[in-house]
Amino acid sequence: MASAARLLSRGGCAVRTRLLWAAPKARLGWRRQVASGRSEVLEQSTFFRRGVAFSALSYLGYEAYILISHSSVVHADVKVNEVLDQADYLYGSGETEKLYQLLEQYKNSENAQLLWRLARASRDVAQLSQTSAEKKKQLIYEALDYATKALEKEKSCFSVHKWYAICLSDVGDYEGIKKKITNAFVIKEHFQKAIELNPKDATSLHLMGIWCYTFADMPWYQSKIAAALFSTPPSSTYEEALRYFQKAEDVEPNFYSKNLLFLGKTYMKLNNRKMALLWLSKAKERLSHTEEDKQVHKEAVELLNSL
Repeated sequence: MASAARLLSRGGCAVRTRLLWAAPKARLGWRRQVASGRSEVLEQSTFFRRGVAFSALSYLGYEAYILISHSSVVHADVKVNEVLDQADYLYGSGETEKLYQLLEQYKNSENAQLLWRLARASRDVAQLSQTSAEKKKQLIYEALDYATKALEKEKSCFSVHKWYAICLSDVGDYEGIKKKITNAFVIKEHFQKAIELNPKDATSLHLMGIWCYTFADMPWYQSKIAAALFSTPPSSTYEEALRYFQKAEDVEPNFYSKNLLFLGKTYMKLNNRKMALLWLSKAKERLSHTEEDKQVHKEAVELLNSL
């Protein structure tokens, strides 16, 4: 109603402005009737009235078009927000396949928030035990495509950087150790960007810890490949990995079973048996909600038995 009132008010102003501008011409036409006759005055008067009416209607029509266009944009935004709310609910409920089916309808979207969630959903379906090897590979590459598109659309969102790095890392499993090591610098850069944009995101901190742990724990033959590829190959230490895992836990305690597991594994690498037992026990006792949680539980039990 307020928008409509503003539209009419502005249209009225336009009509008044045009009338004031045209009035001298109308008076001039009236003076000319003495010499030219009444017909010229009538013609000018009719033309003037039609011009005013046409201008007013054109202006109102344009304003109405803008109003309708704005309403369409608002409606589109509302619809996107509804989809995002539904997607986040399904993700929180562990409805992996339903979430993927929902978001796949928007695979051609230009909205980065939809795209990074679709990348995450594609990857999550790929990780399901019932997903075939062929389908898994297809989904992993699809996930990277969605994440890349999201990054092109929005570079100020920490989730976009985080999921781009995750998906790029996954693709490395299909492209050989050289490609994986080459991508490692890019992956680290995007995890660090995600942390810079949101220092309170426990998942980004955990993933940076995984990156550090991976290169601290790199087998000798991979280290040789890395050294051959780069004058300064990617490297890290268990101490650095531990700092990220601990910081993630400080930000959001008990947020992720895998963070508990890797705290235990890192302490094992650092020969701290007491702390390793503490964190592996926490990983074992944490309730399992997903298939990954169950795998973490299994590994934690095996490591505890070995200790």
